[in-house]
Amino acid sequence: MSRPVIMSMLAGVVLVASALVGAGPAPAAPESVAAHASAGSAVARSADVPVEFGSDWHDPVTASPPVGRPAGPSCEVTLAEAQFRDFTPYTGTYTPPTGCGDRWSKVVLRLEGKVKGRQFDRLGYLHVGGVEILRTSTPEPSPDGIAWSVEKDVTRYSDTFRQSRDVEMLIGNVVDDTYTGVLDVKATLTFFAGGPAATPDRVLTLRDGTLTTPRNSERVIAEVYATGSGGGCEEYWYLTVPDPAPYSCKADNGPYREVRISVDGQLAGIAEPFPTVWTGGWSNPFLWYVIPGPRAFDVKPVEYDLTPFAGLLNDGRPHRIDVSVVGVPEGQTGWSVPVNVLVWQDARRAHLSGALTRAEAGDLANSSTYTPGSENRLDTTGGHRLTIAGYLDTSHGRVRTTVSRTLAHTSVHRWTDGESTDGLEAKWTDDETVGVDGRGPVVTTSTRRTYTMDGTTTLGADDRLRTVLTLGDRAAVAESSGGRPTVWSRLDDTYTGDATYTANVPRDQRHAVATTSERYRLYGSAGCYDRSLVTVQGVLTRDRAGC
Repeated sequence: MSRPVIMSMLAGVVLVASALVGAGPAPAAPESVAAHASAGSAVARSADVPVEFGSDWHDPVTASPPVGRPAGPSCEVTLAEAQFRDFTPYTGTYTPPTGCGDRWSKVVLRLEGKVKGRQFDRLGYLHVGGVEILRTSTPEPSPDGIAWSVEKDVTRYSDTFRQSRDVEMLIGNVVDDTYTGVLDVKATLTFFAGGPAATPDRVLTLRDGTLTTPRNSERVIAEVYATGSGGGCEEYWYLTVPDPAPYSCKADNGPYREVRISVDGQLAGIAEPFPTVWTGGWSNPFLWYVIPGPRAFDVKPVEYDLTPFAGLLNDGRPHRIDVSVVGVPEGQTGWSVPVNVLVWQDARRAHLSGALTRAEAGDLANSSTYTPGSENRLDTTGGHRLTIAGYLDTSHGRVRTTVSRTLAHTSVHRWTDGESTDGLEAKWTDDETVGVDGRGPVVTTSTRRTYTMDGTTTLGADDRLRTVLTLGDRAAVAESSGGRPTVWSRLDDTYTGDATYTANVPRDQRHAVATTSERYRLYGSAGCYDRSLVTVQGVLTRDRAGC
């Protein structure tokens, strides 16, 4: 997948599909990863670095922490083993493990893959019983071949794993005389016996767009694996421009996007989508051959706390759940928004009553200003606010839940005629506060998410194409009880890359060079994790860990 800038010249570039090597969502407390903060990849000496890319490079790797694995007995189950050559999904049957019980301290998903030759980056999913447990992308291969892996903590889906289920997996691919790479993958689950983790009681999916929850649901979380993808302009939604600006990717209202969820037509949640860059992104696959952009391996779902709606949902009837993406041009495809719903139940009551008491949405702000010139410019600002509140009468008294979310976006997009120079500086913030008031002190959890993108692609008169890019994925989480801080954490995942190659020539004449790096830091009240990677011409030259 290439950026719309200079699409024609990318037909001759081998796009190494976005690798699946990484860990799952950042843990709530860093202590679960601190013991595993070791650098395990072989690092080359400076003398071993070639002057330009060759026919092979280091296997894909990320700086994100490995999934912690408890001590004690474990059981492994193979979910899928397939070679993807087209868009035919793998189907099979999952059977729960024997020898590890049906209550687990942790469940770890591992996906291993290999590919060689020539291939684009491809998107994929893995469903168990209709529940999406992984959304991912693949790395683009070297001629000599690469191998990669991704691990994810999927303990939250334990309810799904307690019964035999249908399995469906697809990484849509095209194999022909030009694009020869067959995606050979294997997915397994490892179950760790021991004290059961605090997981949702039920994991639900929608049926014909409706949700029916247990009548004693006391906490309801929806997760949406929202991705703009598919090879069209919505893969690069952050670069789209409105008329009359002359640019190859258009959207009536500019680049502002917002992922919404509604219950029976009532707006229930808003979120900023993460600006994922896949491994063919920004017209330059040499940026991503070894280190992918944040989340490209393991797409994190957007989460919405729907607990204020639990009093309504608990009536035993199906309720309409709709997910939409604000800003997508009418009739435009390219967004995937599968939904899982996680439910915690009150074990002491068969039915909980309650009500939605507040639903206040601010006006949507979205403004794009186009300034023509030798360098075209589009300035965009956008944002939205939503507060919802409700109560439930539970076995431990009345519990009130209030969810407030504030979104903000700013960007400056600059490009020249013909898009030979194309640059973007953008920032997205997604601030959320959840307050729970029941027996005892009020518990408040505040999360501030910040995403950044700052890059420019330039095509020179000599057909040398250069991309310089920095991506940021940051989150600050703080929990308090009765106004007193209890738990906090900070995540900072930063990628930087500078890659140049000659376009419109055979592979062996591209003379590509690239320096890329990633630093992943996670620290807080429970410990810290800090790892840095650097590559030069596809060779890993630094892998350093330690706080």
